[in-house]
Amino acid sequence: MKKLCFAAILLIAALVLATCGGEENNHNDYDTLTQSPTPSPMPSPTPNTTPQQTPLPSPTPEPELESVQELPPSTGRIFLFGEAHGNQATMLRQIEIWGEFYRDYGMRHLFIESSYFAAQFLNMWMQADDDTILYELFEDWRGSPAHTTYKLDFYRAIKRDFPETIFHGNDVGHQSGTTGQRFLRHLRDNGLQDTPSYHLTRESIAQFTRFAVAGSDHAIRAYYKPQNFIRAFDALVDQDVMAIHGMAHVAEGIDFWGLEGVDSMATTLRQRYGDQMQTFDMTRYAMAQVIRTDVLTIGGMEFYASYYGRDNMAFDAQMGRIVGREFWRVHDAYEHFATSRLMGSVLPFDNFIMFVEIGEILVVDFHMENGDVTRSYYRTSGRIWSGMPSAEEFLP
Repeated sequence: MKKLCFAAILLIAALVLATCGGEENNHNDYDTLTQSPTPSPMPSPTPNTTPQQTPLPSPTPEPELESVQELPPSTGRIFLFGEAHGNQATMLRQIEIWGEFYRDYGMRHLFIESSYFAAQFLNMWMQADDDTILYELFEDWRGSPAHTTYKLDFYRAIKRDFPETIFHGNDVGHQSGTTGQRFLRHLRDNGLQDTPSYHLTRESIAQFTRFAVAGSDHAIRAYYKPQNFIRAFDALVDQDVMAIHGMAHVAEGIDFWGLEGVDSMATTLRQRYGDQMQTFDMTRYAMAQVIRTDVLTIGGMEFYASYYGRDNMAFDAQMGRIVGREFWRVHDAYEHFATSRLMGSVLPFDNFIMFVEIGEILVVDFHMENGDVTRSYYRTSGRIWSGMPSAEEFLP
């Protein structure tokens, strides 16, 4: 078996967003839907009182960006939920919350962490007689946290139970070469080149071009996401909305992805909407419980270890396609490996399906598409990587 190299682990880390502690502002009629969650394993952030604009590069070639039409701030409310991506329990709870918003409070607008054009395809699929559009999207998501059957179940449940849902995507144009080009072709084939939908799709693709050409610079992504959200939300004038994004975008008062002076989406939205927005940390729903106790041999010694199960998040890494990971917490082992040689790879805490603390030994089995299993060992010694508390791989 081959060890995952540092680049592969960094890819894994980049695929799942940081679980920063989000501020809870529960009030009004929605209290029963949003119970105060268990604090996430993050240090208390220092408020960023001097937001800065991030200078953007100007790569070429690039479509000309459409100007944002300035609208008065909407008088509606934003209920912004932060998640750890790809978790079944989290998505099941999101469906429950959306169902109550939908049935009891008349909400219809659901903002998701996707491109403008992917959300438009979802809206088309909501009106379709079959799942062809959804399956095409799912294939485009291959290699991302969205490529999981749990995500398919999530959307199918919404179409079945809440058929008047309208999706809004405010991320940069991920999958521009597949989903984006297919949506542009659909618009051209129907003579819709002069519509706002066509211009917004081209703008979303242009945003992704800047992001990609700059080496996936998340400062660029953090610059565009709130702009896109504001434009779509203000156009609704007075409608309340639910929004689901990775917790790193929802956490307030800390630098986004550890990038100095770069605000998260929620921080920017707070400056415009104030108390109209409430944020909720859903990462607790992703915390798995102990399934069984195993005996693991590590460095020639036997240890009891709690087994938490396997996730089914599929993504591409340098060593091949990973289709799942299994997780253990090893008991009474930290002192034995506190000085073991580090391998240079890290895994942020939010990659683990259970609650992680400082001073632990953790084991992860990476399951490859070809059937291979690669076991890696981690210790938590307080390392911060890209603003995220992270476990470090070591050699037993």
